Amino acid sequence: MADKGDLGWRLLAGAAAFGAGFVARKTITIGWKQITGKEPPTNPESPEVALAEAIGWAVVTGVGMEVARLLATRAAAKRWHSSTGELPAALRSAADKVKNAGS
Repeated sequence: MADKGDLGWRLLAGAAAFGAGFVARKTITIGWKQITGKEPPTNPESPEVALAEAIGWAVVTGVGMEVARLLATRAAAKRWHSSTGELPAALRSAADKVKNAGS
């Protein structure tokens, strides 16, 4: 069973990732409109969408969303570390886990 610290970290990281994903999606959509001059494809899997446009949208959103999630989770981990004095268990290295298990 997860302890309170683990649950707290999961909630914090999940909220940070969700918020970052929401903001990233809006930002990517606005950027796509400015660069291409048209709305992003709503269904890139459709044969009616040009293959280059579908692949471009998939790459831009995939990379953009993952980078946003990564940055948000790292910021949350930094905040967690500053308030608790240690990294969340999920982010500790194997050596740190062994060291802390012996204490």
